[in-house]
Amino acid sequence: MIESSESTQRAESAQRTRRTKSTKSTKSTQRAVSNLLGLAVLGLLAESPAHPHALATTLRERGLDRAFKVTTGSLYDVVRALERAGWIEAVETVRVGGRPERTVYRHTGTGGAEFARWVDDLVRVPATEHPKFLAAVTYLGILGPEGAAEALRERAGRLRAELDELRAEHRAVLDSGRVPRLFVLEVEYAVRVLEAELGWVEEIVDDVESGRLAWPAAENTETTGNTETAGNTEGAETTGEVR
Repeated sequence: MIESSESTQRAESAQRTRRTKSTKSTKSTQRAVSNLLGLAVLGLLAESPAHPHALATTLRERGLDRAFKVTTGSLYDVVRALERAGWIEAVETVRVGGRPERTVYRHTGTGGAEFARWVDDLVRVPATEHPKFLAAVTYLGILGPEGAAEALRERAGRLRAELDELRAEHRAVLDSGRVPRLFVLEVEYAVRVLEAELGWVEEIVDDVESGRLAWPAAENTETTGNTETAGNTEGAETTGEVR
């Protein structure tokens, strides 16, 4: 009875600890604005005040639209959400030529602190993501050896082309001298991720074509065939003995 009571207490204590950690984790990730495009907006406004049109242009020039889904509508929605949350504020309204008036925004003190906290959380805590390619790899076997190798070879070609384009864009941005390396580190990370994926894909293609990566269906067929052959041989021998 004593051991049972102690075990129960330990289990309850462990449950309380897990609930506490879960609550802390939830609190740390709850924020007024959670759309990652808001993170990009805050990042650019940390450099200098700007209006949404200029923000969209800069995002595309730096290739940040690879990391953030940028549309005119979504950008303005995020800007309004950040303003409602008190993270950014309007500084002035400007007009260039005959173009419509544009509102220039900047960080507030709260916005700067929330931006730093948001970045800190994302860097410290790995998030579980669900990439489509990982889902497809789970069922790669359905394509068969030849189909899988062909599909992976095509993916490898597309990855090489994307890598070449990304490296060229990165060099152009750095060579221009307009943006310091610190502000385009995400491109370096993207290059490393693509390089790792390409290396893995090429390795799997080589393993499939060399036979190092065996297909279960082929193995099962061979095993079944061997069993049937053995059975037929034994039957023949038995028949011979009876005769």
